[in-house]
Amino acid sequence: MSAAGTAVTVPPAPGPGPAGGRTRQRPLALRLLARPEVGVFLGAVAVFVFFLIAAPSLRQGGSLATVLYQSSTIGIMALPVALLMIGGEFDLSSGVAVVSSALTASMLSYQLTLNVWTGVLAALVVSLAVGAFNGWLLVRTGLPSFLVTLGTFLILQGANLAVTKSVTGNVATDDISDMDGFGQAKALFASSFGIGGVQVKITVVWWLVFAALATWVLLRTRYGNWVFAVGGDRDSARAVGVPVTFTKVSLFMLVGFGAWFVGMHQLFSFNTVQSGEGVGQELIYIAAAVIGGCLLTGGYGSAIGPVFGAFMFGMVNQGIVYAGWNPDWFKTFLGVMLLGAVLVNLWVRRTATRR
Repeated sequence: MSAAGTAVTVPPAPGPGPAGGRTRQRPLALRLLARPEVGVFLGAVAVFVFFLIAAPSLRQGGSLATVLYQSSTIGIMALPVALLMIGGEFDLSSGVAVVSSALTASMLSYQLTLNVWTGVLAALVVSLAVGAFNGWLLVRTGLPSFLVTLGTFLILQGANLAVTKSVTGNVATDDISDMDGFGQAKALFASSFGIGGVQVKITVVWWLVFAALATWVLLRTRYGNWVFAVGGDRDSARAVGVPVTFTKVSLFMLVGFGAWFVGMHQLFSFNTVQSGEGVGQELIYIAAAVIGGCLLTGGYGSAIGPVFGAFMFGMVNQGIVYAGWNPDWFKTFLGVMLLGAVLVNLWVRRTATRR
């Protein structure tokens, strides 16, 4: 045949089939294991079943409602803390920030004889300002978030005690239950409602609403992509146009919003606030996020995982009581649970990425 003959098109060689050692799509089991919340979900189920067996009284509706309540007070704060960790940072001041918010609302309302809603709004401004300060200082100085928020933690801890003593003459604030607006604020932050004869705290509803909203933001919005990007590699994110400064500062402000909400719940649940509380709670929030699959190095995690992480904390907290065990072992149990969850999450990720 001459060179001017008809050209023949050679079809491409077929790719290797399933017997070739690599499939085009990973099996469903591996794809499920790749989800950051799978490990903690399995752990939460195991802990739930364990305490249902060890503490029969936990099977009652009222007991389960108490577990959910304990979980919600941790989970509401664990959500923004988890988002911040996905963004590559964490906040050591979140525990005392809850108390600072409650103290601000209580003292401002009582000492100036104002409607409690004035104190609530002022506390929101203060909480957002603390978060914005943390984010701004971190971005401007490049210091690790550990150092920045450790400084804020110490500032707030000292200010909580000193300001409360100087204003009220005591370590606790005055009772505000008879002030204008208290009933409406309590209905929003600390009320309860009945389901089948069981009283459920409103914080459980808020917890689930915030979890659904955070999940939607992470998975369905541009802001969620920014959070993962700045947590994975801040410089690369900035190079492709991600507003790193805005994202970091806004994440710290979300933690401030969570601290405000939980602080208002504490205030309107007990009518007064102890100024020395909150120390150590930041570790509980961070642990719930870590158990939920968030990495301390950032760029990986979900909003659903910390929901199960907080549920595990609530279950252990109340399960030990209902089982009649010595509550002094509570922190030891939590430490074992934390290490176990981290190891399970590590195994899950390695299994999911293994070819």
